[in-house]
Amino acid sequence: MSKRIGVLTAGGDSPGLNAAIRGLGKAAMERHGMDLIGFRGGIRGLAEDTWVPLDHDSLSGILTVGGTVLGTSRDKVHRMVIDGQTVDAIPRIAEVVERNKLDCLVMLGGGGTAKNALRLVNAGLPVIHLPKTIDRDVAHTDNTFGFSTALEIATEAIDRLHSTAHSHHRVILAEIMGHKAGWLALGAGIAGGADIILIPEIPYSLDSVVETIRARQARGKHFSVIAVAEGAMDVAASQAIAAAESLKRSANSPEEKAAAKQHLARVLDEHREHIFRLARHLEAATGLESRVTILGYVQRGGTPCAEDRLLGSRIGTAAADLIAEGETGIMVGSAGDGTVAVPLEQVAGNLALVPPDHPWVRTARDVGTGLGD
Repeated sequence: MSKRIGVLTAGGDSPGLNAAIRGLGKAAMERHGMDLIGFRGGIRGLAEDTWVPLDHDSLSGILTVGGTVLGTSRDKVHRMVIDGQTVDAIPRIAEVVERNKLDCLVMLGGGGTAKNALRLVNAGLPVIHLPKTIDRDVAHTDNTFGFSTALEIATEAIDRLHSTAHSHHRVILAEIMGHKAGWLALGAGIAGGADIILIPEIPYSLDSVVETIRARQARGKHFSVIAVAEGAMDVAASQAIAAAESLKRSANSPEEKAAAKQHLARVLDEHREHIFRLARHLEAATGLESRVTILGYVQRGGTPCAEDRLLGSRIGTAAADLIAEGETGIMVGSAGDGTVAVPLEQVAGNLALVPPDHPWVRTARDVGTGLGD
């Protein structure tokens, strides 16, 4: 009997999702004779058993389409609001999987989706995870589909900001997505020729940033473009957040845990919109007008680039082969020009952050880019 596969996309949308769905679907149907259904609206659609058949017609023409044709949501399988109440939806999901006679559930998503996938695997369900995120922060994969398109968009934005910065003698700070990882800001900053790059993995000193700008002024360059990762922070903020997170981890009683959680929330709230405080500080210290540009969701919208279409297709088709071999409980990661099956236990809860000695970091330093340290 042919295998029956369920597919869903979860978390934030990302370029290349449709390429992966298409790669998985076409390989599963044409090479292995499988049947596929797609759950609408992510994990919520899975819990509500809302699906559509995936066939050749539904997969046709989606390779170049951005976002996800299946829709998405950020629900958690063990803590989902259904009919106004927060419930553990895993038993309900298990019933859906059994009712639809699924041999495998393929979940396309980032780090949060990996955690949800592992929870379902631990409940005895056959699940495979495909890694997507523009943040490139999923562990044990060389790349994630969505990253390359976002990198192109962020790089082009920095290219364009140079014109205004140079013309008006300004400091322009471009906030770039990435959550807790600096891959996107670092890569776009290098490719776009940013004068300073600030990433979460290297807490910055305000004095160091000011010194870099003043050194440029001394060389007759009265403008600077700064690529700022959304999770970047100065040394003091980094230490305060680390202390608050440590306090939360060490809390024992429910009262201590609640207090520690509230304290961490206050510390994080104080750090929000720090880029505007940084801009005001730099303007006062350097005498140059400072402006902030937040790229936001434009970074993950639109048509996926060729690299993301290729990566999504490669991972999708590899997943079909692994399903045919009976593999579950894994993530299908990128490894060079090939793929690798990684146990979900090694992926869920882990982040791929920028190592301080990474070649990209060394490249930035070698071309004279300030990193704020």
